[in-house]
Amino acid sequence: MHLFVWTLAATMSVLGRGPAIVSNDSARCADGERRVAVADLAMPERMLPFKDGEQLEYSVSYTKLRAGSGTMHVVADTLRGAHVWRASLTVDGGIPFVSVHDTNTSWFERSSFTSLRFLQQQHEPRHTALRDFHIFPERRLFQSITGSEQPTVADPMDEVAIVYFVRTLALEPGQCFELHRYFKPGSNPVVVHVERRERIEVPAGTFNAIVVRPEIVTSGIFSENGRAELWLSDDNARLVLQLKTHLSFGSINLYLRRATNTVTPTP
Repeated sequence: MHLFVWTLAATMSVLGRGPAIVSNDSARCADGERRVAVADLAMPERMLPFKDGEQLEYSVSYTKLRAGSGTMHVVADTLRGAHVWRASLTVDGGIPFVSVHDTNTSWFERSSFTSLRFLQQQHEPRHTALRDFHIFPERRLFQSITGSEQPTVADPMDEVAIVYFVRTLALEPGQCFELHRYFKPGSNPVVVHVERRERIEVPAGTFNAIVVRPEIVTSGIFSENGRAELWLSDDNARLVLQLKTHLSFGSINLYLRRATNTVTPTP
């Protein structure tokens, strides 16, 4: 199911310019949605909705049963001489006969969100995997530890980088973002539907939220058949408040219970 499978993206202006709206001609955007073009690739770190050391902790439920915990954690790091964010998304838990122990870690450049490495450690029902991808944007190649070099796209991003990137977008219901930056070319485009605003209650408190539905052409919770929705706080911190999925073996849902070292939220 590739638990937090990726971070969605297309880049648009967050430097005071609004997103450019282009014709709604995408096969992946629904009738009535406004397809949003990307205006900028990078943005200053001071404008990011997260900072060094941010940790978000979650309660996890399987169907209606409490089933474990999850975390999102990001720290500043370096890799191959580049200044990067190292972000990990982890879920640990389960019920008898159904358990999930997933960690997905990304090393992505601080301003462009371009991925340099993506590590997946997955233990799920009927599925166990260890995948370590090294990504070389300057050569337009990536390579797993068990495979040969393969072509990638310009400014590639992995699942985790996409999740953090989506937090940077200025979101309005009715928009549809397309991103052709997923590091495996055959799974592009990544599409993010901005569905609605609503007020929700999670263990961490009550929040105004904006709901997005990401899709990616792959298996996993963000696949077209996975029907995943993300609730982001409707403020400058864009905290991931809640994640709800529908998978072949049941639904796995995450609810924010604690947020530490976060950007001070303002509406």
